[in-house]
Order: sequence, then structure tokens, then C-alpha cells
Amino acid sequence: MLTQKKGSNTMYDPKSLKAEEFISHEEILETLEYAEKNKNDEKLIDQIIEKARTLKGLTHREASVLLACDIPEKIQQLYDLAEQIKKDFYGNRIVMFAPLYLSNYCVNGCTYCPYHMKNKHIARKKLTQEEVKREVIALQDMGHKRLAIEAGEDPVNNPLEYILECIKTIYSIKHKNGEIRRVNVNIAATTVENYTKLKDAGIGTYILFQETYHKDSYEKLHPTGPKHDYAYHTEAMDRAMEGGIDDVGLGVLFGLERFKYEFAGLLMHAEHLEAVHGVGPHTISVPRIKAADDIDPSAFANGIDDEIFAKLCALIRVSVPYTGMIVSTRESQKVREKVIRLGVSQVSGASRTSVGGYQEEERPTDTEQFDVSDQRSLDEVVRWLMDLGYIPSFCTACYREGRTGDRFMSLLKSGQIHNCCQPNALMTLKEYLMDYASEETVKVGEALIDAELDRIPKEKVRLICEDHLKKIEEGIRDFRF
Repeated sequence: MLTQKKGSNTMYDPKSLKAEEFISHEEILETLEYAEKNKNDEKLIDQIIEKARTLKGLTHREASVLLACDIPEKIQQLYDLAEQIKKDFYGNRIVMFAPLYLSNYCVNGCTYCPYHMKNKHIARKKLTQEEVKREVIALQDMGHKRLAIEAGEDPVNNPLEYILECIKTIYSIKHKNGEIRRVNVNIAATTVENYTKLKDAGIGTYILFQETYHKDSYEKLHPTGPKHDYAYHTEAMDRAMEGGIDDVGLGVLFGLERFKYEFAGLLMHAEHLEAVHGVGPHTISVPRIKAADDIDPSAFANGIDDEIFAKLCALIRVSVPYTGMIVSTRESQKVREKVIRLGVSQVSGASRTSVGGYQEEERPTDTEQFDVSDQRSLDEVVRWLMDLGYIPSFCTACYREGRTGDRFMSLLKSGQIHNCCQPNALMTLKEYLMDYASEETVKVGEALIDAELDRIPKEKVRLICEDHLKKIEEGIRDFRF
């Protein structure tokens, strides 16, 4: 799709490497106008829903029509389809992870984040390697196998060398039966050279939230610091992929700008990655703005309610059916329960959003990046998911077997992923039950594993899985397909 917009010099081109061309403001405005005009056109809406049923995804314009549509029975059809697509691609598995905050030193002036440079009453902290070790042991002792590391942007306090050192430390720690098998990284936009270094360090997914795709709003919300540069930030994923990182994760912070605008921009970014690199985002996160030290979410006029949030999650699932969708502990148990059904495939558990928070018995609040709504323990979250009929998965096999980028996507799109993911999920759940779970959780988990073994498509794979499960009981760890 290459179009010249009326009254504008900006060319919309999903294959362009220029931010303002693959996220075209004019194209988004035209899309929103088109969606509003056609939101009650039932014939068109039915066509779009039928296209989504083919599991090939939707364009930003098609999806925007469904977002604008307020016909109750069509919305219900969308929800039912999202639930079905989630099952088709991801089964009933939910991947577990936890964030690990390394440092809250930051030179940016982001108006929605308490880590902004001018905030003088938040305690600044940066973990030493010894403290990183203690945090990781605490996370391993809960049962976590996958981390997302977070740090503010500060070239003096948090240079890339520090991040690389932390990654090395995290991977080196083997405590009892615990080990972190995948480290995802959420740090500021950087250079191709630095992305190559992150790749060489063995990271999983590189995650960077756009915050907002509206350029003028973006520049106002980031008045000072390197993050002010909209193009550099928006083009980061292209540099990451050029640097050799196969899996990237997108996200916007809903509430900063109008949600319809953000949604169109988010899908355009996914289309761009697919058009240029042949593979779309590995994950899409859907954070909403939350209260934090010196941050009042009501000061932002574009907040969205739970219903709109649910609809956005369902639409991301049908529009980008292959992507993993992440919801953090920003959301309450009730909201998480709803959106897991509609498409979410990854959730965090027992998260601490403060620097050094996992070593503390009590939840520290003086360095939290945002208020945590779901404050349950990992064991409680695991049992809750199983009670709902989901398999909590601690699996990291694809990343370690080289099934990343287009290799992962082709496996997912062909449906063959179930022969890997189902047994891997059950084996990593078994590890969790043997090593970390409460008695009650063990009881629920063992019954779930017995019931789910029959869902492994290939008999040969199922028999091998059964053998591995017995060996896990005998103390052997880390089997994977």
C-alpha cells in the first residue's frame, strides 16, 4: 500500500524505514474517518470478521472499523472469534514471567513516569551485581524461569556495558533447581551495534513500548532527554532486527492519546515489520497508565475503561493472530481473567516494580514504577490459572532451540507449534509443582497434567513427554522439544 495523502507531502509506505512514512499521521486520520463512516455497515463488518476467521489477520483499516463498531451482536462475534483464534494458535497455555528492575536512574523527562529526571523525591537505586544475584535467587525460589529486565535511560549510571554484565550474572546463577532460561530486555532505543551486543549476550525478545504513535503528543510527553526524538525511538525495532535480534515486542501506553489513534498506529507498526523483515512482532503488550509516585492518571484525558480495554485485546488477537499478547500486574485479577480469554497469552506473576523489590519481605513502594493491582504470589496466580482451565507454562524452549523470528512464526502459523508447546508447557509446569508449589497447587496441577496429556497431537511426542514427566519426578530437569 503506497499512497500520497491529500494536502500532505508525507507518503504512506509500510516498507519505508522512515517513522513518519510507515506510521503516517495522515493515513491514521483517514483510517479513523473511514472507520467512523462505516461502523454501522453490517455487510462490511461481516466481511471483515469472515476475513479474520481465515487466521490471516486484518489491516489497520479493517480492524479500525471493528473498533468503531458498537453493534452488540457484532462485538460478541468478535469476542467469540478472538477466543477461538487464541485457542487455535496458543491452546490453553499461559506463559509466566516476571519483570526485574535493575536501575531507576534516568535522564529523560517523560511526564507519565515517576523515574523522570526532575522527580527529586523518588529514591534512586541501581543494583550491584551482588544485588542482581540476590534478586535472581529470590525469583528462582518462587519458580520463575523467564525475566524481563528493565532500566531507565542513563548513559552514565546504566550504560549498555552494565546491562550486558547484568545479563551475564542472571544467566550464571543456578540456585537449587532454579535457573533463568530466558532474559527479555526492555531498555531505551539504541544503535545497531548495541543491539548486536544484546543478541550476542543471548537475550530473548527486545521490548520497547512506543508509548504513543501521535508524533506531536509524543514530543510533548517526552519534553527532554534522548527519548524526545520520535523518529529514533519509533525506528528502533528496525535497528534491532538489523542488529540480529529476531524477536521484538511492541506496545503502547493506553491513556496517553486517543485509543483509536494508538490502535491504528500499533497495527501499522506490526504491518511495517512484516513488510520489511518478513516477520511481525513476537509480542504486543497492552499497558494502561496507572498511578505512581507523583503521577496521577486522571491528569491524562485519554484513559480507557475495562470494556474498551477488553475490546482492544480481542482486536489485537484477531488482527495479529500470531503475536504473543502480554498483560502485566498493572491489571487486576478480574480484568486479567477477562482478557486472557480474549487473547492474552503471557502474564506476569508476583511482580515487584521497584529496584531490588524481590529481596524485601514487604512490597517496597518508594521506587515503584507503577502501582501493582494484582499482588498475589506466583503460587496463587499459578493455581488461579489452573482453576480456570489454563496451563501455566514456564517454557523457554523455542528461544533455546533457535525457533525464533520467522522460524517460530512459520511453526506457529502452520499449527505445528502444539507438538512442541503442549509437552513443553506440561514439563515445565511439572518442574514448578515438584520444586516450588504448595500442596494445594500440586494437587490441582497433577490432575491438570493428566487431563492435558491427551491433547498432545502426536502419539510419539506424548509418549516421550510421559517418560520425561517421570524423570522429572526422579529429579532430572530441563527436558524440551
